[in-house]
Amino acid sequence: MTYLEYSIKSAPTGWRKILHLNWPLVVLLSAVASIGFLMLYSVAGGSWTPWAEPQIKRYVLGLTVMFIVAMVPIWFWRNVSLVAYGIGLGLLLMVELFGTVGMGAQRWIDLGFMRLQPSEVMKITLVMFLAAYYDWLPNNRVSRPLWVAIPVVFILLPTALTLAQPDLGTALLLMIGGGLMMFLAGVHWLYFATVISAGVGTIWAVFQSRGTDWQLLKDYQFRRIDTFLDPSSDPLGAGYHITQAKIAMGSGGWTGRGFMQGTQSRLNFLPEKHTDFIFNTLAEEFGFVGGFSLLSLYVLILFFCVVAALQNKDRFSSLLILGIALTFFLFFAVNMSMVMGLAPVVGVPLPLVSYGGSAMLVLMLAFGLVQSAHVHRPR
Repeated sequence: MTYLEYSIKSAPTGWRKILHLNWPLVVLLSAVASIGFLMLYSVAGGSWTPWAEPQIKRYVLGLTVMFIVAMVPIWFWRNVSLVAYGIGLGLLLMVELFGTVGMGAQRWIDLGFMRLQPSEVMKITLVMFLAAYYDWLPNNRVSRPLWVAIPVVFILLPTALTLAQPDLGTALLLMIGGGLMMFLAGVHWLYFATVISAGVGTIWAVFQSRGTDWQLLKDYQFRRIDTFLDPSSDPLGAGYHITQAKIAMGSGGWTGRGFMQGTQSRLNFLPEKHTDFIFNTLAEEFGFVGGFSLLSLYVLILFFCVVAALQNKDRFSSLLILGIALTFFLFFAVNMSMVMGLAPVVGVPLPLVSYGGSAMLVLMLAFGLVQSAHVHRPR
């Protein structure tokens, strides 16, 4: 009996699949989403519209999608990984041709009932493809140059298309997420050391070139770097967003001003208060305690994903779960770093909390894959 045949025969059937779901993970996801509903209710001035009510409906739809995906055997998702990657790449190409422009960027496809952001889909389909690729590839070939070059090409293609939208934040997440998947699969560390060294050398060269005849960046790009390093140098211009975000976080103190009592968000000083900077609203209203509680829930979600990956004997399933967990980690780590001034503002939403349809549905689909791998693991 082959391993695949054993996996199929040993998998639970019917209602038993529901019992085998990772229910603590479902509870944690719902808890984080509920915090998002409350924050969206608050930033709307105590109204379920225009943000909280649609977000609740999207979460219910996303939860349904997660359960449906979880019921499908994991070997099916492995078999369609390349097709899923192709669909994601095709959607990115459609953005270039028929994309909808919003906030100065062409990132969405208008489906009528919602606007889909294909780069969000690509984050998950890329993980699926790389997990299937390294499940297929023998271990003795993982670090050979040819077999390293192939996934690099598959990572750079969507990265380049996303960067052209322009969407630097998502492009970086795709590249970093793909690199971490390669690392998890066992690619030799020297490849990563070479890339990191080249990156550090490039950054050094950029700063050294300032004011010379061979300056590598434009003057306005250097000014953006200066503003990131010292937002107070331009508090009413490029540094306005992060300055207001820091004021909101600092005014919350340990326990916050109280629910719906945040002055920065209520008086509209805080930019994008329902999307990218919603964490600052939480920190202002509930203080350090509220921010740390949300971070703890995120860490618990990661913990249950890692445990599920370690318990799974299927290489594809383990890599898929870890890849999705890393993608989820990058989501909230980059957003929190961004709104605290530790990283440049690149427009990455806070998972399950920020207002948005594509990010919510794709993330729930991703956790459906995690559940599928957990439910259908060999016992």
